[in-house]
Amino acid sequence: MAAPDAGSEIALVNGRIHTMDSSDTVVSAVTIRDNKFAVIGGDRDESSTERRQVVDLGGRTVIPGLIDNHNHIILLGLRPGHHTPIETATSFQDIAAVYRDRIRAAPPAAFITSIGGFNPVQFAEKRLPTLAELDAIAPQNPVYMQVAFTGPATTNTAGRDFLVSKGVAVGPDGSIAPDAPTVAALTALRAVQTFDDKKRGTLDAMAYSAALGVTSNFDMGGFLIPGSPDHEDEFAFDGAAGWDPYTAYDPLLDLHRDGLMTARIRVFFLSMDNALALPILTRRVNNAFREFGDDWLRISGLGEFISNWPVFGEVTTPANYPAAISKVAERGWIYQQHTLSSAEDDVAITSWEELNTRIPIAPLRWSIGHALKITPADLARLEALGGAVAPHGIPYLAGTPDDSGPPYRTIVDSGVKVGAGSDSAQISTLNPWLMLYYMTTGKNSAGTLINAGQTLTRHEALRLYTAENGWFVKEEDKIGSIEEGKLADLVVLDDDYFSVDDEALKQLGSVLTIIDGRVVHNTGVLRVPGE
Repeated sequence: MAAPDAGSEIALVNGRIHTMDSSDTVVSAVTIRDNKFAVIGGDRDESSTERRQVVDLGGRTVIPGLIDNHNHIILLGLRPGHHTPIETATSFQDIAAVYRDRIRAAPPAAFITSIGGFNPVQFAEKRLPTLAELDAIAPQNPVYMQVAFTGPATTNTAGRDFLVSKGVAVGPDGSIAPDAPTVAALTALRAVQTFDDKKRGTLDAMAYSAALGVTSNFDMGGFLIPGSPDHEDEFAFDGAAGWDPYTAYDPLLDLHRDGLMTARIRVFFLSMDNALALPILTRRVNNAFREFGDDWLRISGLGEFISNWPVFGEVTTPANYPAAISKVAERGWIYQQHTLSSAEDDVAITSWEELNTRIPIAPLRWSIGHALKITPADLARLEALGGAVAPHGIPYLAGTPDDSGPPYRTIVDSGVKVGAGSDSAQISTLNPWLMLYYMTTGKNSAGTLINAGQTLTRHEALRLYTAENGWFVKEEDKIGSIEEGKLADLVVLDDDYFSVDDEALKQLGSVLTIIDGRVVHNTGVLRVPGE
């Protein structure tokens, strides 16, 4: 979208605008000049121009643009087919409604896919739809639905015909077994993607982000491709194996060059080196231009891995980890480390403490990501280092009381620096309202209380998704709150976050999203002059 003309203004009036500044100021009006907030609270100021556009909010709630401090939106954009999020679907009837809307807007016979970001426990039926049920929903379109990274998955008749032709085993009911069969199905779908498909998918991912009110996404890179030795976000893919010669960032870079960004993205490079020489990490820090980009797209740091890691139960410190964190600290990179257990927290923090005797951690903005089992003792150690915690509500989809997720209350009460995100969109959901529901109720997608005693107030949770997150990319002076001189990112909600009942939280969305002073999403509920 075109940038605002120099000297242009947008004034939003007659609303309840929660600035999330340090005083939690609530005002009725805000003026945007060029791409920044210019006047907070006044309906007009003396320097206003004749090119001023006034938007009457009609009493609606406005918040700063939401910031997700850990997701994988770039990979979301590379999903094969016409990827369709079903994060809020509670039944097959809901899936049908979402798919029918998608089909109406897609080309004839488009392959409709939903890959990750949901779990069958959220549906009333507690299972995946069958081939016959998907045929009834989409009789003219192939459909493919996949849980998490490696399934299980399901398809309809048209989808089965395609997949079987590629050698994929599909059951009579459309079921595709997890692991190797699901990976084979995903590989077959990816093999027919074009570069233009990936650009279209990336546009779709950013549009979805804007519709939810997520204006800034901190992208944490790509893992090893299932069935391949390559990372999703680094190496050129092997054409003989069905991969195209482009890297994961190329579609996004093209869109950025063409001025087509509709969400801010901060790139974090992921490396899972097994070698002591750290070849991938070394290429990252030697070749990346950290000053590359602008306020829409920028390289910000490293994560969620910078070396091989005890992901699958191994709790000893990887042999190359001390060298990896030393290299990152020497170069001054921001870094966020994935952990899922208290043992992993100890691995990271112990190594950081040793490094801190030589290179101070505090100026680097390092953080522990996910923090599902972090303890008060480790929070104290982290705070002493000047580090931070980025808890993510991964268990929202299918967690249990024994797998309940981050101890949000303990983390916030500890006093450590903290901001929130999703770890979407494969094993979690990009939708921030589902994350905020989980953070404030402790309930999973099926409505089961799993995180009792660790919930936050709605205001606390929203702060973690807005004002507290700029710190993680050294942009707290630019994003996260509605204050004079900050980048003009805001969201007009379709209902009041602070007063709707708990279940209604999950259905919240944006009627108007503005990023950098541009309208990037508008449902038509509000009239924006000149749009």
